[in-house]
Amino acid sequence: MNPYDAAHHLAKALRESAEFTAYREAQAALKNDSSARSMLIDFRNQQLSLQKQQLSGLEISPEQEKKLERLYQVITMNLTVKRFLEAEYRLGVLMGDIHKVIAEASADLVDPALLGLSGDDEDDEAEEV
Repeated sequence: MNPYDAAHHLAKALRESAEFTAYREAQAALKNDSSARSMLIDFRNQQLSLQKQQLSGLEISPEQEKKLERLYQVITMNLTVKRFLEAEYRLGVLMGDIHKVIAEASADLVDPALLGLSGDDEDDEAEEV
């Protein structure tokens, strides 16, 4: 089978999947519920702030973690937010699984020695001489 045809079949299968449909429906419901949308945006902003803090080398305090955990518990009491997050998670798992299958199929295409990743620096230097 032609890889381009297979990719188009995969895209169609994704669009028709239960995970994609549930995500699209949950997303539409979230867009129509301004309160739920605001809660989720606030949570994501706080989550992003902690991630930035961590990436910049600053330690996240237990109080900050607990605050984010409590906020997550509160926002998931809202059924619209909860449904969206669950649908988002399931779609993410599906996409991750598909990516893994594709990555495994193409893993042996790349020769690490051609990228200088083989760890055989002496062999590379000898070949250059």
